[in-house]
Amino acid sequence: MLNLIGTYECKADVKGRVMVPAPLKKQLLPVMENGFVIKRAVFQPCLEMYPMQEWDALMAKMGELNRFNRKNNDFIRRFTAGVKMVELDSTGRLLIPKDLLSFAGIDKELVISSAINIVEIWDKDRYEQAIDDAASDFADLAEEVMGKKDDGDGIS
Repeated sequence: MLNLIGTYECKADVKGRVMVPAPLKKQLLPVMENGFVIKRAVFQPCLEMYPMQEWDALMAKMGELNRFNRKNNDFIRRFTAGVKMVELDSTGRLLIPKDLLSFAGIDKELVISSAINIVEIWDKDRYEQAIDDAASDFADLAEEVMGKKDDGDGIS
């Protein structure tokens, strides 16, 4: 499994091209030749970029959903809305489609942040606001999500 590390501040040019930072590009080398999928995030106003093998694994799980269940069908449609395949060009730039730039509110300054096996792409101001907003309750969230509980949930 891919385990990406790092948060990087970057700039997009007028065409939406972003130079992927060298340390991240080095981490992505093993999966780069297969390309990536970029999409709208579900919970945040940012983009998510999946290496193709991660996307294929996710799609295999979603493929098991019963499409005759209206909620499943609606979820699949909304989850995959605006999905695009992207690649890094020969100079290491990523071209982010205009509609996705618009969704994420990215104009020029952005943040590329690792999220375990995918990459999040944020407008810089929105990223900083999301981090600031979460700072006050992060300890409680960490305890709830990662803390050991009597019922066996969480990581010990």
